[in-house]
Amino acid sequence: MNLIHRTLLLVLSFTLVLLPVANAQAALVANGQLIQQFQQVSDKDALLQTINRSDVQEQLSDMGVSTADIENRINQMTGEEIAQLNQQINELPAGGDIVGIIVLLFIVFVITDVIGATDIFPFIHPVK
Repeated sequence: MNLIHRTLLLVLSFTLVLLPVANAQAALVANGQLIQQFQQVSDKDALLQTINRSDVQEQLSDMGVSTADIENRINQMTGEEIAQLNQQINELPAGGDIVGIIVLLFIVFVITDVIGATDIFPFIHPVK
């Protein structure tokens, strides 16, 4: 029994010495950073909800754009781009000028196709 305890202690001692110990890093997070992160997530969710509306999806499918492509592009957008797009959508007249939203999204996607960030429209060739 004593030999088993010594062997076990020896094995445990070696494993503790040989295991790498990760350094913990901590930093203070300002309230502004937390609010900004929350706002970015909120803006992205609002934009995705707009895209997932049936009338918007119908208009986009009429233009030949799939919802998956748009969601992928939204996931690639920066927080500032999403906030700017949401602001433009919110400035549209009450009652919903859905055509305006679709035209805005179409212009954004054409621009991203021209600069080569996406490849949604096959008739647009990116600038080299």
